[in-house]
Amino acid sequence: MKDKEHILGLLGLALLIFGCQRALMFTPPETHMQDVQRIFFIHVPTAWNTMLIPTAAFFLAIGALVKRSRKWDAGIEAACEVTVLFTCMTLIQGMIWGRPTWGAYWDWDPRLTTTAIMAVLFAGVLSVRSFAASPEQKITWTAVATIIAYVDVPIVYKSVEWWDSLHQKHSAPATVSVDYYLPLRVNAFAILFIWIWLVIRRSRVALLRDAATTAAAGTPTGTGLVAGDA
Repeated sequence: MKDKEHILGLLGLALLIFGCQRALMFTPPETHMQDVQRIFFIHVPTAWNTMLIPTAAFFLAIGALVKRSRKWDAGIEAACEVTVLFTCMTLIQGMIWGRPTWGAYWDWDPRLTTTAIMAVLFAGVLSVRSFAASPEQKITWTAVATIIAYVDVPIVYKSVEWWDSLHQKHSAPATVSVDYYLPLRVNAFAILFIWIWLVIRRSRVALLRDAATTAAAGTPTGTGLVAGDA
């Protein structure tokens, strides 16, 4: 298979189907919230991975500043886009759960607020790219903006510990029912594989777009920063 990342995508999809089937059909309802709690089998794994994707973007940003390569920059672009997508998914899933449990879709809770800020910051990184005048400047601006935006990620993670919050504290294997452990972990790995697949595919699209733009402009491939630079 030429594009081997599809194996990750298919594996992630298969695991997600299995995990959701276990959560919906074979897992007993939660004692207090009953079936409303079932959204946590997708919400919690999504939230876990929403912390990992910007972390990947952060390390790609450091690599881009060192390597000065369009390949690394394409990785940042892809990771930031997927970060915005998954952050919005996390917020929407939380709102769906919040309405029947908190009585409102939204509350200016520290976890919700810092997560919304994270979505805005990484969307801002993508916006900054459009103002760069050259590929070299785009790499620098995107990498620096990503590193700045990443400051909010540990704040999101620690928000339930630093401030009074409606949001529940961090879960651990000791605090999760044995019945819930398997579907939660399976879905966590499923979503992990899916976002890695998305980042790789989006990176390839960005490099192909740049190659087409370079070819259309008639820029010699031996000069400047071009798609496929090491």
